[in-house]
Amino acid sequence: MKQLPDTIRLAYIIAVILLITFVIFIVLIVVLYNKRQLFFIQQQQLKEAEYQNQLLQKELEKQKILEQERERISHDMHDDLGAGISALKLQAEFIKQKASDDDLQNDIDELLKTSEEMNISMREMLWSLNSGNDTLGSFIEYAILYTGNFLKKTKIVLHTECENIITETPVSTEMRRNLFLCLKEAVNNVYKHSHASTLKLSFSQDKNNFSMRIADNGKGIKDENPKGNGLRNMKRRMNELSGECTVLSENPGTCLVFKIAL
Repeated sequence: MKQLPDTIRLAYIIAVILLITFVIFIVLIVVLYNKRQLFFIQQQQLKEAEYQNQLLQKELEKQKILEQERERISHDMHDDLGAGISALKLQAEFIKQKASDDDLQNDIDELLKTSEEMNISMREMLWSLNSGNDTLGSFIEYAILYTGNFLKKTKIVLHTECENIITETPVSTEMRRNLFLCLKEAVNNVYKHSHASTLKLSFSQDKNNFSMRIADNGKGIKDENPKGNGLRNMKRRMNELSGECTVLSENPGTCLVFKIAL
């Protein structure tokens, strides 16, 4: 086979070298561009992380200020309003001892009853404002205490049950308050309408899912009975928390089930 002239061979070699050099140059450009893009993306991510951290710090500061304000209101209510209610009760009891008229004594009894109701409402508000109660264990403890105190003047016997409860699970103030108001409404309905002799209060937790059951052995709810404001309010409160409120007919009695994701 005839060999190519030296000049052509040299030209081919130079062309190959130039082609390889060009390819290497292109590869270097691509690598450098990718590194620059990666560096730019990392910088953007770092800036975004710093921005999110600043937002988080502001949110934490805001939450801290809100908690401090809640504690201040709680202390003011306890010191001022609590002392005022106690003074009002003492004064009413003192006047009752001096009163001889039966109608006046009845009026004073109503005043004492109202002051006691105000005192109970104030304790509920203080409990709801206290950020130290923002746990599932605190809610359950207070719910059982409230229900027991409510029913102790009635003939309804209370039974309680807790299943797989992690007491330290955080619960927001809004969630805790709405759950308690649902409980309060449900227990009041049992007392007023059910004619029950027992009430069972059950709490259970499955990971982040929490349920509260309030079951009685009363006369139940007839299907033709219209839904009252109490039930509508309970369903509305649970909807606001993205939870659910279900009414189950049992034999005998009624069971209200409240489910929510913590």
